[in-house]
Amino acid sequence: MVLIGVLIVIIGFIIRVNPLLVVTAAGLATGLLAHQSLYDIIEQFGKAFTTNRYMAVFIATLPVIGLLERFGLREQAESVVAKIKAATTGRILTAYLIIREAAAAAGLTSIGGHAQMVRPLVAPMAEGAAEAKYGKLPDHVRDDIRAHSAAVDNIGLFFGEDVFIAIGAILLMKGFFDQNGIPSDPLHMALWAIPTAVAALIVHSIRLYRLDRSLSKQFYLSKGRAENGKGRE
Repeated sequence: MVLIGVLIVIIGFIIRVNPLLVVTAAGLATGLLAHQSLYDIIEQFGKAFTTNRYMAVFIATLPVIGLLERFGLREQAESVVAKIKAATTGRILTAYLIIREAAAAAGLTSIGGHAQMVRPLVAPMAEGAAEAKYGKLPDHVRDDIRAHSAAVDNIGLFFGEDVFIAIGAILLMKGFFDQNGIPSDPLHMALWAIPTAVAALIVHSIRLYRLDRSLSKQFYLSKGRAENGKGRE
């Protein structure tokens, strides 16, 4: 009977009741059937909230991003970038890669992210740069640019965060080495992550340069075929 909370969650999600109410009801039902007092149940709710309070920030961020998108954040990002003649898709993504990796190396891992930065700002800016140069973009090109935008965020965070001494990955390796009797220093681990981060930055910057070349070649070939077709007519 204690597992009835799982059934409540399933039913609540199926009939699309407010998720917060569903989870609260499931928790109360499970606690009462486990013969816990109402005070103990509420105490556990409070403990879970304080332990995972970063989730509250995340939940509050998503509606704000959604409202900004609804009122034209993506369109404004595309418009601003389109006015910069030197901007290209690869250059914009390279700039974001540098910022993301440097911020992650300083421990600021939360300033980026797919929901907060890539979808509302980075991807529209990259698309806007391509549109300003080549005109209307086919869907497969947009998808390719969006994929590269997401990849930039992942790579910058993944290789940058290991340079920060207090990041979870460094502490996990430190704990693993200590358990197995291997002397280790978190500072040395972080320092040895710097060459890898620099190499990742260089390699992916080259990939983004090649992305610009690929877009240019693709659109100029399409333009040439179109002009040849008109000439034959």
